[in-house]
Amino acid sequence: MGLLDGKRLLVTGVLTDSSIAFNVAKLAQEEGASVVLTGYGRLSLVERIAKRLPEPPPVVELDVQDTDHLDTLADRVGAHVDGLDGVVHSIGFAPQSCLGGNFLNTSWEDVATAVHVSTFSFKSLAVACLPLMKEGGSVVGLDFDASKAWPVYDWMGVAKAGLESCSRYLARDLGKHGIRVNLVAAGPLRTMAAKSIPGFQEFEESWPERAPLGWDLTDTAPAAKACVALLSDWFPATTGEIVHVDGGVHAMGA
Repeated sequence: MGLLDGKRLLVTGVLTDSSIAFNVAKLAQEEGASVVLTGYGRLSLVERIAKRLPEPPPVVELDVQDTDHLDTLADRVGAHVDGLDGVVHSIGFAPQSCLGGNFLNTSWEDVATAVHVSTFSFKSLAVACLPLMKEGGSVVGLDFDASKAWPVYDWMGVAKAGLESCSRYLARDLGKHGIRVNLVAAGPLRTMAAKSIPGFQEFEESWPERAPLGWDLTDTAPAAKACVALLSDWFPATTGEIVHVDGGVHAMGA
């Protein structure tokens, strides 16, 4: 019996097979779940990556800045599954001006984009999926520890701090629907998102040395396993939590 037998999941953010979201979808299927993916932009790319999963899932289009996409998401996902038990938010974007040491000079317009896509979309996605979660379930978002000011992360760090606060408010308001809301704060990984961060090598050089358990910059499986655990029934009374999957760096001093 799999950990997610019978579960119906929506997974966002599958861009390449090196992404955390891809491994979440893969492990979820291996644990018995039915999966639907979302894609933004060139859906053919997501569909191509989806074919590398154990069972190629359907892909629906979702631009989290498009109100029409959000308003129709439940109907479009509902064409493939009769409900949802879990949703994975793996969505984040910031214009280049928001990263790389330009914190004091970034325009509000670019910051607004980063916050809209990386923070507000967590609420937008959860609300859009709510009609499909009549039996409750679990919403899991991907995070990067926002309790500190990191080199080069700049306004994306601020957006992640907003994501962490948003998750707590969602946990408060969705609890009455039987829906748990939690985040997985992964350490730095060599994903496509990481490659877009100028100066990312600063994380690569120091993180494995600082982590008590060590840290593999190429292994997304630990973060994916944490997501799957939170999507399962094994955390029935846990909500508003941030699970750190970073080798222990968050708990260490300088």
